[in-house]
Amino acid sequence: MNDVLRADHITMRFGGLTAVDDFFISIKPMEIWGLIGPNGAGKTTIFNMVTGEYTPTEGRIYLKGKDITGLKPNVICGLGISRTFQNIRLFRDLTVLENVLVAHHLRLRSNIFEAVLGLPGYTRQERQMVKEAEELLDKVELWDVRMVKAGGLPYGRQRKLEIVRALATEPSLLLLDEPAAGMNPQETEELMDFIKRIRDEFKVTIALVEHDMKVVMGICERITVLDYGEIISEGTAEQVQNDPAVIKAYLGEDYIA
Repeated sequence: MNDVLRADHITMRFGGLTAVDDFFISIKPMEIWGLIGPNGAGKTTIFNMVTGEYTPTEGRIYLKGKDITGLKPNVICGLGISRTFQNIRLFRDLTVLENVLVAHHLRLRSNIFEAVLGLPGYTRQERQMVKEAEELLDKVELWDVRMVKAGGLPYGRQRKLEIVRALATEPSLLLLDEPAAGMNPQETEELMDFIKRIRDEFKVTIALVEHDMKVVMGICERITVLDYGEIISEGTAEQVQNDPAVIKAYLGEDYIA
């Protein structure tokens, strides 16, 4: 298999409610894939199943051919899937650098006793971790604010930092849940460029849930449309925009006009 992620006919039920029904997707390496649909369509539920927040009622999920269905979120993150959330979840009272270091701790090999005692192996790893975090912030143009508390950043930079923190876990698949939410037009343009840039520079596959159609249609190479938990369309931006089922369920005639 050459797919990074395969969701093999997954279904999620909550009591008598079917939130996602028989969902299938195969995401290829270095692809930017978009998932769109009305509110309540099941988009975030799919992300939650992929990251281990939920275990599918039916079906299996594979990361690079490895079955990750039902594994805990921290285990799945360690295997190579990281995500952002609709609502920013930064540590607001920590600096930009400290926020990134939190993510880097996932890769530490030392145990708590080595850390408490300050043993040489731990201190070497800690120095290396700081070096890598600083290099990452330099690459993504956040070096100048590395000592600023995250809560003091402008909104657009907070969104950017959340993506960078997810990148610090060294994922092969990055899930972005409505990254453009609350952004002004200029911030949105910068975000689009940033997402394409990190895909190319960090060789990471990106899955995107987003309501801003300018973002979705502008950067996603393939788009899946969900409605009431079921796939109603899939294809390129042009194909999806011209699909009558998508126009009726989500985009509307005004968008097409």
